[in-house]
Amino acid sequence: MSSSQSIPATSARIAAVTMGFLCMTAGPIWAQDHSRHQTPLPAHADQPRQPIPPITDADRAAAFPDVAGHAVHDESIHSFVQFNRFEAWDAGGGSGFAWEGQGWVGTDLTRAWVRSEGERVGGRTEAAGAEVLYGRAIARWWDVVTGVRHDFRPGDAQTWAAIGVVGLAPYKFELEATAYLGESGQTAARLEAEYELLLTNRLILQPLLEIELYGKDDPARRVAAGVNTTEAGIRLRYEVTRRFAPYFGIVHERAFGDSADLRRAAGEDSDDTRLVAGIRSWF
Repeated sequence: MSSSQSIPATSARIAAVTMGFLCMTAGPIWAQDHSRHQTPLPAHADQPRQPIPPITDADRAAAFPDVAGHAVHDESIHSFVQFNRFEAWDAGGGSGFAWEGQGWVGTDLTRAWVRSEGERVGGRTEAAGAEVLYGRAIARWWDVVTGVRHDFRPGDAQTWAAIGVVGLAPYKFELEATAYLGESGQTAARLEAEYELLLTNRLILQPLLEIELYGKDDPARRVAAGVNTTEAGIRLRYEVTRRFAPYFGIVHERAFGDSADLRRAAGEDSDDTRLVAGIRSWF
């Protein structure tokens, strides 16, 4: 056998002898007693290794600084104005534009509200009205509002007393329901519901439904008792910024029963579908 082949064998024998000697002197690993292996304790066992210094007033001030911004449920005055719809169209019944907006100023619990909406077609104001209301929070996401509404069009001006609720229903449906008591004992109600479906963080689809009801006939204003009109629309907007969003959509408006007859007699459409384009903004 050559010397080159004996070197690995010799090394293996040396390693085996060394391992056997270690096992004889130290004993098997599994037989070793680890109970006496203890981590050294600090000088005083009841004291931490690095004592924590006492908390000072400066530490408390740094942990709880004054937070700028919206303070919750206090007497700070805040405000909000939103034009939910400011749109135009050009359809068979003529070109026109419509607006719907609201705003409030006040605290988290009590607010003064202003709402307005209207419509102009062919250079003539077909409908216009404004409401001034006092609002009070009655539950999470819900306010009760009461005040006055003034209609400038159609027909002669008319003033109503108003009471209703505004809030966010389950599944994030935004609701406005308002009842009105007008001159000569006329009554009315309006229900508006809308929902925002986020296709992306900036592309939003917004369905909307509005229903108007009246308690008795008022031919001068082309109104009949019962369900007067419904308006259903769907708008797709893109928020260039959170405060500015152009949109386009389709809107269908329909009058019912005698209200439809009164509109047709006045030369107006009782059933109208139109494509709209507009801007939604708030500040």
